[in-house]
Amino acid sequence: METTLLLEKNAVENLLPQKFPFVMVDKMYSFTETSLVAGLKIENDNIFSDNDTFLEAGLIEHMAQSVALHTGYQFFLKNETAPTGYIGSIKEIEIKKLPKVNDSIQSTITILQEFAGITLVDIVTYLNNEEIANGQMKTVLAK
Repeated sequence: METTLLLEKNAVENLLPQKFPFVMVDKMYSFTETSLVAGLKIENDNIFSDNDTFLEAGLIEHMAQSVALHTGYQFFLKNETAPTGYIGSIKEIEIKKLPKVNDSIQSTITILQEFAGITLVDIVTYLNNEEIANGQMKTVLAK
């Protein structure tokens, strides 16, 4: 997976609408107009961990916030404030394995379509180069 770190925790948190303890992305490894790789080290105080396991809801939220980070960084590069976005739909999410506390996961988002504030993305999440989750989301920017 990606090893070059572009943004660390504080910079990433400034680009997301979510705030502690609900932030599920703490690193950005790469960014293009149509893709992004984001990461998260799962800490023991994460609200989505239970019995040393990061739950399905946490994985899906990590995936969604990876999309939000892409949008936030796009607006940051234009020196504009990012609008709030919402998950419009989640399609065909497959979770193959749940990570544990202290694991670091990475999600790669690929934009498939973007039109009028609606974005369709493909997302794949990895743990130690093993695909543990994938799916598609549609996000909508608030007007």
